[in-house]
Amino acid sequence: MGKTRAVTHADLAPSHGSTGLGSKTAAFLMVLTIVCGLFCFVLCLIAEAARSQVTWVNSDSKENDEDSQCIYTGSGKIPLLCAAIAFVGLAVAMVVEHMYMLIAVSKATPPALVVWDPNSANSKTITWKAGLFFVTTWICFAVGEILLLIGLSVESGHLKNWSRPRPNCLIVREGLFSAAGIFALLTVFFAAGLYLTVLCAQRTIQEHENTRREILEASALYASPPRSPQHQMITSIARENPVVREDQIEQSSFTYPPAFAKQLHLVL
Repeated sequence: MGKTRAVTHADLAPSHGSTGLGSKTAAFLMVLTIVCGLFCFVLCLIAEAARSQVTWVNSDSKENDEDSQCIYTGSGKIPLLCAAIAFVGLAVAMVVEHMYMLIAVSKATPPALVVWDPNSANSKTITWKAGLFFVTTWICFAVGEILLLIGLSVESGHLKNWSRPRPNCLIVREGLFSAAGIFALLTVFFAAGLYLTVLCAQRTIQEHENTRREILEASALYASPPRSPQHQMITSIARENPVVREDQIEQSSFTYPPAFAKQLHLVL
């Protein structure tokens, strides 16, 4: 016969599966998001270093002279490519991470909205932290994407005939791509803070639910009426030897002789 194992409370508790916030998939996505943010930061630094600049010609290179014309120092393909990859990569990382957290929270057991107590001090603190991280994450994401979009529009304006002199030359200000990279880093770090806060909230809810279940099980156990000793004896005999019949139990019961019972009655 094979070995049997007792069923514990951990076996009855619901498992998080592969879609839970505490699973390996969630941890992998969180690490991947941070790596993607670092990659976007490096791309922004490359775009900042390779951004197009302007050289003025004619009239002794005086910018305010009407006859002065400007020439771009490059076509802007490198900063345009780096900024485009950073723009798309940061957007994909944010969408994937937040969609996964939304799915994990909606499929959580027990449902968060059912057992969440908004009046407790711990719940208020977690709610405040989650709201702060959520707002700051999307603000940094929006600012970083807008800066990258500005850089893309400017650098894409002189891909052709960039060496031809022209009266006006539009260039990206110094530090714009670097600022976009910093906001990309802030975005992924705030997103990591949001993930940890939501994970802490889910574990708190799970602990409260486990405690409530244990209290209900204990109250149900102690609320059941006690069994008589004779019933317990018959139950134990039936468990030890299931083939014992009721007539065998009655025959095995001991009865006093009538004379001895009368004397015992007189003594008492």
